[in-house]
Amino acid sequence: MAMLVIEGTFRVVGARPDGDSVRFYPNDLDDWNKVEGGHRVRRNKSGGAQLRLDGIDALETHFLTSAGETHQPARFADTASAELLDFLGFTDVVRRERDGTVTASEPLQAPGYIFTRTADVYGRCVAFAGKGAAPGPSGTKIHFDVPMVQRTVNYHQLARGLAYPTFYRKLFPDLRTAMAEAAKAAMAEQLGLWPKDVTLTGARVEKQRSLEEDLVILPKLFRRLADYLSLNDGDLSLGGFLDFLDQKDDRLFVLSTGHWTSLDTIVEVTGDTVRMTVPPEDLIFEEK
Repeated sequence: MAMLVIEGTFRVVGARPDGDSVRFYPNDLDDWNKVEGGHRVRRNKSGGAQLRLDGIDALETHFLTSAGETHQPARFADTASAELLDFLGFTDVVRRERDGTVTASEPLQAPGYIFTRTADVYGRCVAFAGKGAAPGPSGTKIHFDVPMVQRTVNYHQLARGLAYPTFYRKLFPDLRTAMAEAAKAAMAEQLGLWPKDVTLTGARVEKQRSLEEDLVILPKLFRRLADYLSLNDGDLSLGGFLDFLDQKDDRLFVLSTGHWTSLDTIVEVTGDTVRMTVPPEDLIFEEK
């Protein structure tokens, strides 16, 4: 598949990078105008934009609900964030303890490149990110294949077991298959978060801080649970969760059955326990 390649630098001071998102600054700011799709890339005053790394979803380090900010178990969320920065070339990263904002790093910026086709509804550039020199002229479209995806931090996070495979419709099948295989290999070897993952076996929400301290689950499911619980003023009952998911209408395609459906149809609630009935690598989500 042909994708736009953009060369530039990654910068983290003043930001809160996590395991699947980081800020990128093109060498030529006009390259942002070449990103196609229905949404423009949102940039700061220096021309930097937040990336959403395609095909992966790492545990949330800071997720805002109507009741305030929450996160997933820090052991894995913070490890994924640290691994991303290390891969891109950052060392001696110092974060503010209160909120995780980076206050210092060595170096201040790291050279790299991205492959992209579009931005999401929030203005984040949906991208694959690599370190060092770009494999083609910046600002042009070049063929992006499996060997190239294997050199990106997206693939690296899956191979280390530090992110869940989370695929959207625009990702080409050969790339999706390679990334799914990397994730399944990490699962088989029980790397990273996989020994603690309860997405399919069942997450028991038995106390207010269960999602933050105990439960390692697919971040998309976590975000829906966190939003739902924040609306219920401390009530942990999951009795209305499937109705809540139905209202959210997260459309998805199940690869193994060939059916379009919605998230509520592949989630099961039993008492205080919730689980997905289909593994993440078997799903393709519809971009909103």
